[in-house]
Amino acid sequence: MAERSRKAFSVRHLPGVTPVTLACFAALYAPIVIIVIYSFNAGDSVALWQGFSFRWYAIAAENELVQEATLRSLVIALWASGISTALATMAALGTTRTAKFPGSTFIYVMINQPLMVPEIVTAVALLIFFASIKVATGYSGLGYLILAHSAFCVPFAYLPIRARLEGMDRTLEIAAADLYATPWQTFRRVTLPLVAPGIVAGAMLAFVISLDDVIITEFVKSAGQDTLPTYMLGQLRRAVTPEVNAISTALLGLTILLLTAFFLLTGRGNDKKP
Repeated sequence: MAERSRKAFSVRHLPGVTPVTLACFAALYAPIVIIVIYSFNAGDSVALWQGFSFRWYAIAAENELVQEATLRSLVIALWASGISTALATMAALGTTRTAKFPGSTFIYVMINQPLMVPEIVTAVALLIFFASIKVATGYSGLGYLILAHSAFCVPFAYLPIRARLEGMDRTLEIAAADLYATPWQTFRRVTLPLVAPGIVAGAMLAFVISLDDVIITEFVKSAGQDTLPTYMLGQLRRAVTPEVNAISTALLGLTILLLTAFFLLTGRGNDKKP
């Protein structure tokens, strides 16, 4: 009888759980749904529906400032995801393919530090650090934004790569070593192909985080280096038009696409044991 009662228990049957759950979902997703709907508004108002139209998508696509900000965002996100994924892969190998050593827990905590510290703290620290370099060198290009995004994205790329490595059976790597393969040969021919889904998933997650970042970008960027999120923030300070809704919807679609691919990759990686 006890086993039957445990199996029959469901949290959905508790009083008030369903209404609270529905209210939470409404609070989270209703604003997003409203933005998507009003991005197709034919009129100039963001609060009054005046018919269905792709007008604001066309206006956003023809806006040179939007084009420049989008291209800048993609360049920064691509570089940041590549650099952070390379660093995260080396860090994951160093923390999973070695014997436990003193300080390994501290290293793990430091790698994931950006996840635990408020982003505004990281942004202020990066501002002070890069400001001193700008004064000393006179350089004020996109390199600072790329480095800042790379540093912030490392833990996001590190977690799926580490999870993939921890879930891998080391039999093939041990067999390669027994067959006199060098560490580099073992990594290139055995470990890398097996961990590739985790690396791709980490790169996509880092790309999304970099593409959507506002706080760090706002603190580190120089004049004329607006990314798409900071451009939208500037537009909201001036005048709100459905063009911002259209840009937000396009950015949301890209984010959903990449996150879906991320979950498909990580799901397949977990289902298939190497």
